[in-house]
Amino acid sequence: MKYRNQFSSVLIALLGLVLLFYTQATAQFGRAPGPRVESPVVADDGKVTFSILAPKAQTVKLSSSDIPNLGQGGEMTKEDQGVWKITLGPIRSGAYRYNFNVDNVSVIDPRNPATSESNNNTWSLVYVPGAEFMDTQKVPHGAVAQITYYSNALQRFRRMHIYTPPGYEAGQDRYPVFYLLHGASDSDASWTTVGRAGFILDNLIAAGKALPMIVVMPAGHTGPMNLGQPRPATDPFQQDFIQDIMPYVKDHYRVNHDRAHCAIAGLSMGGGQTLSLLVDHMDLFGYAGVFSSGVFELSGRFGNNNANRPPWQERYAETLQNAELKKGLQLLWFATGRDDFLLETSRQTVDVFRKNDFKVYYHESDGGHIWANWREYLSDFAPLLFKPIPEMLYDSQTSDNDDLTGLEQQAAASLEERLIPVSAAVIRERYYTTGS
Repeated sequence: MKYRNQFSSVLIALLGLVLLFYTQATAQFGRAPGPRVESPVVADDGKVTFSILAPKAQTVKLSSSDIPNLGQGGEMTKEDQGVWKITLGPIRSGAYRYNFNVDNVSVIDPRNPATSESNNNTWSLVYVPGAEFMDTQKVPHGAVAQITYYSNALQRFRRMHIYTPPGYEAGQDRYPVFYLLHGASDSDASWTTVGRAGFILDNLIAAGKALPMIVVMPAGHTGPMNLGQPRPATDPFQQDFIQDIMPYVKDHYRVNHDRAHCAIAGLSMGGGQTLSLLVDHMDLFGYAGVFSSGVFELSGRFGNNNANRPPWQERYAETLQNAELKKGLQLLWFATGRDDFLLETSRQTVDVFRKNDFKVYYHESDGGHIWANWREYLSDFAPLLFKPIPEMLYDSQTSDNDDLTGLEQQAAASLEERLIPVSAAVIRERYYTTGS
């Protein structure tokens, strides 16, 4: 009897330890009691199912500014055991940010580790494959570093992301540098998350369509957004860019930083910053791209912050009419969606540059102010960098809602044949120098 009581005591102690271990493991690995939830689930047909366990919630919505036709949010349906679900699609291939609204509280997807930072919050991120130019392919991949640096201009620490091409770490070659700027709702992490910039460059380089390059993606915000408010006399972002970001890149990366090997482009707010840097420091950049943007002042967008100053064209007349500066600018490239709210801003900006005898490539695509366009613009723009630009490029552009004619399609096809692919031997011979 005594032996049996001892055995029972040991068994109870063991069961207690098992229960304690299970409780601690559940806390450590985030497994709450209830059904196992997988989210998001991307089906082969492009449909995506989003799920969240919220048994006590009254209403749950899916929110996203990127997913087409979602509007003010997708109402989710409560199923067994408190799991809420919604299936959308088929959704066009691409990366999409989303979150859940649970009883009016926004939360990221607790079952999805992939996230994307915007200007003032974090989103969950889902990728729908099917677009070769930005899919994760079996090709050599570069690296993306998150860099913290001290800005002497702004007197504080700042962050940027930098892409280095495949083979950079093991080599000694110097590379051209491309500064890629984000939009007003985004952060320096946006181009490499929802923008897929690293994968786009990997695929272009592997196909011989783009030259290997270093891509610098700085933080465009230096404080709270102030759209419609008076602008400071000196642009703090431009100060940081010229005084700190560019010197940091020169000092820490193997770059050829002369004008012929330096490009800049940006979307929306970043496109406006691109143009500001270009007209103030045109001698620094050989290639410039403006995605869904322009000179906001020309169209009166975001208020008239310059009522007491001469018009933009007059203030920059000396630069716009400087023939020597124009010679070194190999490419000025614009693209905007036909449904973009900045379409007229883009058109008016292109018109100003053309009236000042700049050669401008301008293309109007389908769609609006969306990442689906900006990823494609990057894929179209990057192959043109750090190469001679054939005159035929300017015969293949579209504007004013015109589609490509048969002749223009032939010109575009001929341009593609001339620009790509470029063999590794030709790339190394023509565009790089060797040295530490």
